[in-house]
Amino acid sequence: MCNLESSMLTIIQTFHQYSGQKSNLKKADLKELINNEMNNFIENDTLDKLFADLDQNGDLEIDFKEFIALIAMVTSACNELFGEERSFK
Repeated sequence: MCNLESSMLTIIQTFHQYSGQKSNLKKADLKELINNEMNNFIENDTLDKLFADLDQNGDLEIDFKEFIALIAMVTSACNELFGEERSFK
């Protein structure tokens, strides 16, 4: 499996690790995921605003499509921030 495919699989597995059988993240699930998996990129004090922005259908849960929007936003921001370095080793 190439790097991009492996990364995509990791994103899917990570989402389901925190969402469990329900396949949606509640705010507490998202907080745990961010604290454990993305704490270098997202500050915990922005969670309420972030959750409200991601929960586009207003069901108080983050589904996979809404989660992917978060991954895309953070990845894009990191590219802009660290893009000049081009070395992430």
